[in-house]
Parts: sequence; C-alpha cells; structure tokens
Amino acid sequence: MKCKFVEKVLLLVLFIGVLGCNSTKKVPQGALLLRKNDITVDDKKPKNAHIYGYLQQEPNSRILGIPLGLYIYNLADDKAEENYQKWLKNHPKWHHFLSKFLSEKQTQRLGKSFLISGKDRMLQQMGQAPVLLDTLLTHKSSQTLKAYFNSIGYFNSKTHYDILPLEKEKQVAVIHTIDKGMQYHIDTLSTRILSPEVDSLYNQHLSERLVKAKEPYSLEKFANERARITTLLRNNGFYNFQQSAIEFTIARDTVASVRDSLINVTTTIANATDRSVDPPKETPYQVHHIKKVYLYTDYNTAQATPYDSIQYKGITYYYRNKLRYRKQTLYDAIALRSSTIYRDIDRNNAYRQINNLRTFKYPNIQYHYLPSDSSQKTLVASIYLEPLSRFSIETNTELSRSSIQEFGIGFSTSFLARNVFRGAETLEFTPRVTMGAQEFLDGSSAFFNVFEYGGGLRLTIPRIWFFGGVESLIPYSKTPQTILQFSTSTQQNIGLDKQKTSGVLRYTWNPNTVNKNILELLDIEYVHNRNPENYFRIYRSSYLALNTLARRHNASSFYMDANGNLDDTRAALYAIFTSLQGGYPGFPQDTNELYNIFQRFYRLTKNDLVLASSFTYMSNNTMNYYEPTYEQFRVKIETAGNIPHLFNLIRKLPTDEQGERKFLDVAYAQYAKAELEYIKHYPVSLRKKNTDVFAFRAFVGFAMPYGNGKNIPFSRSYFAGGSNDNRGWRAYSLGPGRSGSSLEFNEANFKFTANAEYRFTLMGALKGALFLDAGNIWHLLDDEKDTNYKLDSFSDITDIALSTGFGLRYDMNYFVIRGDFGLKLYDPSMYAESHWKNKVKFSDFVINIGINYPF
Repeated sequence: MKCKFVEKVLLLVLFIGVLGCNSTKKVPQGALLLRKNDITVDDKKPKNAHIYGYLQQEPNSRILGIPLGLYIYNLADDKAEENYQKWLKNHPKWHHFLSKFLSEKQTQRLGKSFLISGKDRMLQQMGQAPVLLDTLLTHKSSQTLKAYFNSIGYFNSKTHYDILPLEKEKQVAVIHTIDKGMQYHIDTLSTRILSPEVDSLYNQHLSERLVKAKEPYSLEKFANERARITTLLRNNGFYNFQQSAIEFTIARDTVASVRDSLINVTTTIANATDRSVDPPKETPYQVHHIKKVYLYTDYNTAQATPYDSIQYKGITYYYRNKLRYRKQTLYDAIALRSSTIYRDIDRNNAYRQINNLRTFKYPNIQYHYLPSDSSQKTLVASIYLEPLSRFSIETNTELSRSSIQEFGIGFSTSFLARNVFRGAETLEFTPRVTMGAQEFLDGSSAFFNVFEYGGGLRLTIPRIWFFGGVESLIPYSKTPQTILQFSTSTQQNIGLDKQKTSGVLRYTWNPNTVNKNILELLDIEYVHNRNPENYFRIYRSSYLALNTLARRHNASSFYMDANGNLDDTRAALYAIFTSLQGGYPGFPQDTNELYNIFQRFYRLTKNDLVLASSFTYMSNNTMNYYEPTYEQFRVKIETAGNIPHLFNLIRKLPTDEQGERKFLDVAYAQYAKAELEYIKHYPVSLRKKNTDVFAFRAFVGFAMPYGNGKNIPFSRSYFAGGSNDNRGWRAYSLGPGRSGSSLEFNEANFKFTANAEYRFTLMGALKGALFLDAGNIWHLLDDEKDTNYKLDSFSDITDIALSTGFGLRYDMNYFVIRGDFGLKLYDPSMYAESHWKNKVKFSDFVINIGINYPF
C-alpha cells in the first residue's frame, strides 16, 4: 500500500532516531542503562501484570519499541552554556565585538537564551533522561515484591534478583525471581472489644464482616475491614472513635517444615485514650448525641456587628441585622439535627447540600462538647456559612466556523443574582450576540453579513419544585435541583432567517456521589424559518443537484434564468411542483434523487414545534474522568407530542391537507426516543510510570415517529462525523446509510457508533493517540423511501463506516487541547471508487480540533 504521509512520519522518527540513536550516549562512565525489567513467579510469567507496579525503578518508556523520549533528550547539549563561555574565552575578538554591540551583561545573558542553551533545556524537558541502574532501588524492589506476596498470605516466599549485562554496551536487564511457597488461610475468628457499646453494635453487624474463615489471608481485606468498622461506628454515634483503636492479632506457625497453613485471627478494639493527661487515661467509647445545632448564616470574621438569633425546629439561627434566607431552606440543607446521635454521613451530607445551594463558600462545620457535660458525650454543632457575592457578572467570547459560515464571533454576558427569593435560588440572565461572514451568491463574502442575537434566562432552585411534597421520594441528601430555563434567538443572514424559542423545566438529583438522574418534565422548542424560499440560495449543494435535474429534464423556462440554469429564487417552487407531479416518469433514479432533495428542503425549512419529556440516568464508577479505570453508563428515554395530541383528540380537531394535526397553529412533532451509551477506560499497564489507556465508547440511539409525526425534527435527529464521532468525516457529512449524500447537513433517526482509542504519553504534557471509529446513521421506520438511506435489512451492516487516525493532545492540567487527524478506512458510500482505502495522501486526512477527550 502506497502511503506517502505515513512514510514521511516514519522518516521523521528515523531522523530523530539517527540523531539520538545511541541510547547510552549520556550514560556516564561506570554507570549502566536499565534496559529491561522482568519478573518470574515459580518459574512462570506472572498472571497479574499489576505486580510490576511494585518495582521501584523502570526503564525508559518506549513507543513501538523506540525510546523516543530518550532519543530527544540525547539531542540536547548538557553543557551548552558552559561551551558558550569557553567559546567566548577562545574567541576574544568576538567577545569584544558582542560586548560593544550588546554590552557585557547582555553578552553573558545571551548564554541563557533560547538560541544558545534554551533549545537544549526545551529538549531535556520534552525528552526523558536515561534511567541508570540503581542497585539500592533494585534491592528495594525485591523487598517490596516479597512484602506484596506476604500481604496475600505467602509468608515463606523467597525473592532474589539477577543483573544481566546485555549485548549492547552499558545496558543491563534486571530479572526478579519469586518462589511463593505455601499460602496461608484463615481458620478461626474471635474478638476482644473493651467497650460494651461498641461490642453490642459490632455484633449486630457481624454478617457484614469482610474477613471470613476458610479464605486466603489478604492484607487488603484486613484494611477494608478496619475501614468498615470505623465507618460503622462513626455513623452510629461514636464521634471520637479512632481507626488506630482497631488491631488484628494473627497467630500462625510459619515454619515451612510444619506445613500448617491455617491462621487464627483476633479482632481487638481498644478503649479511647486521652493523652492530654499524664499518665494517659483510657475510657470506653460511648455513643455521642448532638444536643444543639448553631447556624451562622452570614459569618464574616472582618465584621464586628453582633448577631441576632432565632429558634426554628431545634436549630438556633444567628444572623446580622436581617435573616436573608428562608429558615426552612437552610434547615433542609444543613442535614444536622439537634437531639440526634452523631453520624459522619450527616456531616458529609451537610457539606454536599450546602454546596448545592450555590450561595455560600465552602462551609465550616465544627463540633465541641457541651460545657455542662462532664461525661463528654454530648455535642454542640456549629455551622459557619459565608455568603458569596449576591451579584456577579461574567463575559465570554466564542469563535466558530461551519459549512455555511466562514467565520463567526460571539459575545455573551452572564448576570447572576443569588438568593433572589430568599430560598437560595440563583437567577442568571445571559444576553448574547453573534456576528459572522457568509458567502454571497456570487461567491464573494463580507464580514458581519450574518447577525444573530438572543438571550437566556435560567432560574435554579435547590430543591424539587413541584405540587405536593416529594421530599420523601427525593430527600435533600440527594442534592436535588429544579431548573427553569427560557431562551430565544433570532438569526438574520442571506438565508432562512431562523427564530428559535425554547423552554425547559428540569429536575436533577444525585442518589450518590457518582450517579445522576435528570428528569425534563417539559421541554419546549419552537423553530420558525421566516424565509424558506431562500433554502436553495444558501444550501448550494442542494441547488447544484436540483439544477442538474432541471437541466437534464428540460425544466420550463419559468424556472430557468438567462444562462439556462435553475433560478435559485424559484428553485423551491420547482422542487415542490415537480415532486407533487410525481417526479420524472420513466426515470426512477432521478425521481428518487428529486424526492431526497425535496425531503431535505422540507425538513430544514418547516416550522418545528416540540413538546417533549425525557428521563436520563447516568452511572459512573468515579467522578474523575481522567482515571485510567473510568466507566460510565448512560440511558435516556424521551417522548414528544403526547400532550398536544391528546388535546387534539379530545377537541376532535381535524387534520390539515398533509394529514397533520396542529397545536397553536403549528404542526407538532410526535415521537419516542431511546439512547444507550457506555464508556470504559482500561489501563494498558499498571506499572507506575505507564499512563497508557485504552478507551472504548459505544452509542446507539433511535427515535421513532408516530401519531402526528412522519419524521423526526432536524434539531432532535442524529448526525455522524465530527471531532467526537467518526473522525474520518466532518460533522453532518457521513450517511445516511450508503447514500453518500453531498448535502451540507445529513441526518437520520437511527445512529450507531463505536470508538476505540489508545492513549499514550509522547513526552511530558504532550500526549498521543491512535484511534479507530465505526458507525453511521440510517432512517428507520419513518417516511424515507430511498433504500440507500434506510436500515431495512441485515445486509445494511455493510453501511458501517470505518475511520482511523492519530491524535496529538496537550494536557493543560485543567483541560486538554486536542487535534485529531482522521482518515477514511472504509467508505460505504455508493459513489466511492473503492470502499476500502488503498491509497493515502496528506490531503485525505480530516483535521478535528477539540477541547478535552472525545469520550
């Protein structure tokens, strides 16, 4: 396969390799380069690669077997600045000339410049210094491996290592050998708990014990058991309980000749120790109760104004001048209650729920003993809340580009007001304006001939706002929110001049820290195209295709211009009239193409009214997206049009000439939609310095029109291609099916996509990726007639498009700047010369720019 671009990349890598190909170039005399680490367990390769993570020293990282980072580091001159000083000393005339021209101070500073030594420092930072064998770390690695096997019950394991010289000079391999020996198992479990109250609670939850008889010894399970006991006690009143009070005593005979592999375990929970007195005093742990809760609503150490106070449901509120918040709102948020036992979980919920108000800085919660309680088991909880500024302003600027807009710049401002109704509500008003350049009909363009303006209003309520009480179903510990949102925008350009209005009533809540539920009870969207007759003036690919048909079939002069081409001001009339007349009799392929053009024209110019409801469930194993074991599952169910349809049926309103019913004089969409998405990250290696990850994503979505809907509104349909999808195609350019449509915007109602990506570190913050994308969109169970667009048989699996490529990403810590270069690998288009790509040139790559990882 001829692949000039890949050849160029390989030549570049080879060039770097030639320049720095001597891996030991910077290995000092007497030192050795660590080339390889290996482990054998009982004369076999270890089944679990994670034990390599216990090695204290690892060789230089390699990409496809090439230590690229080491080669780049070797390109740097370690003594560039020193050599510059020697050069000055050996060339006094040049030194004198530079001193006169720059001054002596600047001449000396020149040695630190990028030209002299800065480029070498940059290469050192980009590259990776040679890993030199450190026998102390090698010995420590052997000890760490033995400690690991001890932790899983192999108490008689033996470890040793060999340092083997390699054929290449100054390079060695380290081989660690482990003889596991016999694994020990737990025989009996007993307890010794000094506090009667702790003993009683522990025995009530005996079935939850993680360390069990007949199982192999595992240090990790003992650590988890210690954490379980601590959590159990601290969530049941034992405020001052310390994890260090838990001790596991293990009785075992580790003499190898005895061959007794059973051990006995005693769980000891000691008393509390007061070390503030001499000698230290031991007392049994006791259940603590919260007697009083004090809430400071406007805490500020800089103010000396005295507090006023008020009692509400056992909580004492302290405030200055005026209580600015509803008492019930704060009562629900703080989670802590008077006359209850202490629980860690209540304290954690208080932090989460107060942060959910978005009105205060991070809260400060303190506990102290009631002064009158000599037994020290009665607590007072004090919660200090420092309000955020009530009003704030934020501005944003956006740059954009699309297939019909050469350049766009947007400005928006957010005005935010907190606690607007004294219930910690947040009101946000966001006006925005966008200006851009769009190509005129004669091919020319000008700045600011595209103008869009609009704004949004968003009210966030930190509770479920609904008729009747729902606190029993969705308590405040689930950090509920109600969001009321309204937005509108008007677009003015040389095209359709759209006006869009939308509104949402959304409820969100989190069952725990990693799961989230979203219920959009009402989602309204109205799109009004004010100039549909301009469709063919702006979507030129549709015009060119229709013009070809008009010329081929000798369209009436009424529709043509003086040059014999279709008049773009009458193209819409021609498409409508010819479609209603049945197309082109005797030319089924042209009729089919006409119908597809008309269908796109109709779908992109019709006024859409969507009244939908949806529910989304998201489950994550961690909230940290960059974790190498990140996993997410998302499911969404949506329905639209049922309320207006029911209204029409009750009123027995007739359909229009197209068989559609209307609501507020607009035909409404009616459909059911379901989506499933799964994302999983797999660490390629568990070695300490290896951050390589294999990431996988699968998505399937289907929207089925029914009732008043014959197809799905454009804004709710699916598209393929783009920076987060199939990266060998630009957004909206793939599909539907095998059609190979050349229209600007291609969409359908069924989508499948799967993405796989190998992510690795090139050097420092610069990351690389190799990816494979698969997927497409199809029409399914809607009014599409062209079988090339539809998913109607099992053989349509061959319509799945494949693309591959590579990516470069720069990690800015807070976000990642991403550039992906996608290449069509398998093109299902019926117009493709060859479905499989067999020739590659640089111009075939699609460049996708994005922020953060695609999945």
